[in-house]
Amino acid sequence: MDQVNGSVVTEFVLLGLTQSLGMQFLLFFFFSIFYLGIILGNLFIVFTVIFDSHLHTPMYILLANLSVIDLGLSSTTVPRMISDLFSDCKIISFHKCMIQMFFIHVTGGVEMVLLIAMAYDRYTAICKPLHYLTIMNLKICVLLVVAAWIIGVTHAVTQFVFVINLPFCGPNNVGSFYCDFPRVIKLACIDIYGLEFVVTANSGFISTGTFFLLLVSYIFILVTVRQHSSNDLSKAFFTLSAHITVVFLFFLPCMFLYVWPFPTKSLDTFFAIVDFVVTPVLNPAIYTLRNRDMKVAMRRLSQQVGSSREMT
Repeated sequence: MDQVNGSVVTEFVLLGLTQSLGMQFLLFFFFSIFYLGIILGNLFIVFTVIFDSHLHTPMYILLANLSVIDLGLSSTTVPRMISDLFSDCKIISFHKCMIQMFFIHVTGGVEMVLLIAMAYDRYTAICKPLHYLTIMNLKICVLLVVAAWIIGVTHAVTQFVFVINLPFCGPNNVGSFYCDFPRVIKLACIDIYGLEFVVTANSGFISTGTFFLLLVSYIFILVTVRQHSSNDLSKAFFTLSAHITVVFLFFLPCMFLYVWPFPTKSLDTFFAIVDFVVTPVLNPAIYTLRNRDMKVAMRRLSQQVGSSREMT
């Protein structure tokens, strides 16, 4: 890659989260517990959906894919963030920086499409229950997942092909604890005004547009339910509130990171941690603690695992 873009820079310097030893231990404990929760919570959802035939429906297949994406998104940054807490020299190679940016945007793009697909699934289930199995069959569900991956990869590649060919000849301080397109392109040795617009349009405007599209769809669902039966409104709102919470947790940090014209390091760091650490660990809790079918399935899976251990 160095030969392709002619860069002099072969590594980048990442920003430390804190210089206080006490805060380093506190953050180490915090991030380690949360990352363990991300791994166990999301994998438990994936295995529960795979091994419980009662959950082989579009809603739970999409949920399992969301868990895989949350695990992947978190793994692009959190392990490195934990290992860098006690490191005096926070260096990342040019190649690893590019790879990190690429996979952040692949997983982020896939998650956006999956959240849209889940909103469409809920719209069909609530507003068109008699046609649900026809509209949201397994074939359509698989096509939505494949489309999510295609769009996610395309979203990342359209930015990556420009950044990988930029010349980097000095300074190399990213100004954050991870590599991302808006910060890395500022270090290029050429005028990057046009490229900044591409990144903002690709990541910022798309996330903002998707956020408002999802909000409008949820409002439309609630209005439709209220017109048919006001008694079902509270039930529909309870069902959708989990999805709405996930949408706010995922998209608000994205919009701030890519659209807000006056970024500050402290707010950038806070919202990035929300996206990489907090949201992936809350999603399993939001979708399981508020979902009766998932709780029953998890209890059933735990009993099966316990029975198999007793037999051995």
